[in-house]
Parts: sequence; structure tokens; C-alpha cells
Amino acid sequence: MSSQKAWAVVAGVGPGTGASVARRFAQTYSVALLARNPANYEPLVKEIEAAGGKAIGISTDCSDSKSVKSAFEQLKKETGGASLAAAIYNVGGRFVRKPFLDLSEEEFEAGWEANGRGAFLFSQAVLPLLLNTVNSSPEYPPTLIFTSATAAMKGSANCSSFATGKFAMRALAQSLAREFGPKGIHVSHAIIDGVIDIERTKDYKFDHPDAKIKPEAIADSYWYLHTQPRTCFTNELDIRPYVEKW
Repeated sequence: MSSQKAWAVVAGVGPGTGASVARRFAQTYSVALLARNPANYEPLVKEIEAAGGKAIGISTDCSDSKSVKSAFEQLKKETGGASLAAAIYNVGGRFVRKPFLDLSEEEFEAGWEANGRGAFLFSQAVLPLLLNTVNSSPEYPPTLIFTSATAAMKGSANCSSFATGKFAMRALAQSLAREFGPKGIHVSHAIIDGVIDIERTKDYKFDHPDAKIKPEAIADSYWYLHTQPRTCFTNELDIRPYVEKW
């Protein structure tokens, strides 16, 4: 059972953005880390705990309603009635790049499962908790952030699966911002446009040495969104390197 310190929940914790966001929010809150594979969150839980923070990891498939329900039942037990200050949905899902006529039904739905259905299930789980926090006079407005991509703005050739899912996520974020913003919850859709600087992309070569997005910088931007007052909500944010063509 945890203390009454407020919590943040990060879904989609991996070696890049998710981990950096978790580290940033763990400086202020207890954090719950959701990922399908425990190997993605177990080292991070140990790291945060060793630094004096509080963290738990929960194996969760955000595209599965039973898995999400089970995860939040466990989270409720762990938080001990503490408030939820922020929720970050960072689940990217399976990226399929294929000509449209070569796509199977399963491949097409892969983009929707994580970015559409998963975002919906996560939002339904966290929004009641964030609404409860509004009435507890938190330091910052309760916040729901979606990690998205340029695919939410334009469907590129051979990316119909991914783009369809991201379009759905953006539409969901807009609708939730208009419904829950007046109730005191900050909903924001973050467009990450560029290559993120992680181990998997270390061999990617660019003309400029700083052409990749630092995941720590994304985390700082998310913290900035969270700390915005109710009089100044940013409901959509573009993040890209200065050399990125857009």
C-alpha cells in the first residue's frame, strides 16, 4: 500500500519516450508503468526506487479491455486512495508499412488496436480518476497526454494502417479535450515528428549531429504541458528537430 503521494500512470513504457517521461514525472509523483512485456518496466522500476522514488510496473495489453481493467484494479490497490495527477498514453503499437492492396485485415487493424481501441480503453480507465482529482485542489490540473505522430495529420503512402490509428487517436484527443477541458482536465495530443534518439536508432545517419529528438526533451515538454494553468491549456503540440522537413 502506498502513501498518499499523488500518482502518474504511463502506458507504453519502453527504452525511449516512455522511460524518459516516467523518470521526469517520478521526480514529483509516484509512478505506475504499464507495458505488455515486464522486461520493459522492471529495470526502470528498480532505477526509480533506487533514486528514492516510488514506482510499480503492471503487465498490460492496452488494446485488451480485460487486461486494462485488471491493471487499474491493481493500480487502485497500490495507490491506497491517492489521487491521479497525470496519465500519459505512449503506446505506439505495431507499425506496418506495406502497399494497401497487400495488407491483410489483421495488419490493417494493427494500427487501430493500439492507437484507437487502446487509447479509448486507457482514457475510460483514467478519466474518472482524473475527475476525482479535480476536486482535491491539485497543484497542477489533472492531465491526459497522448503520444502521437505526423501520421495523425497526413496519411502517407503505404502507411494506411498506422495513419488510420493515429487519425483516430487525434480525433479522440480533440473530443476529450472539448468534453473534459471545461471540467478542469487538460487533454493534449503531442505530435512527435522525427527520429527519437534511442539505442535502436543509434546507427541512423543524418547530415546534422543533433537531428534526432532526445526523449528527455519530449519528457520535459510533457511536464510543461502538465504544469500549464487552466487559463492556458495547449491541446496540441508539435515536437520536431529544427532540421526536420515538414
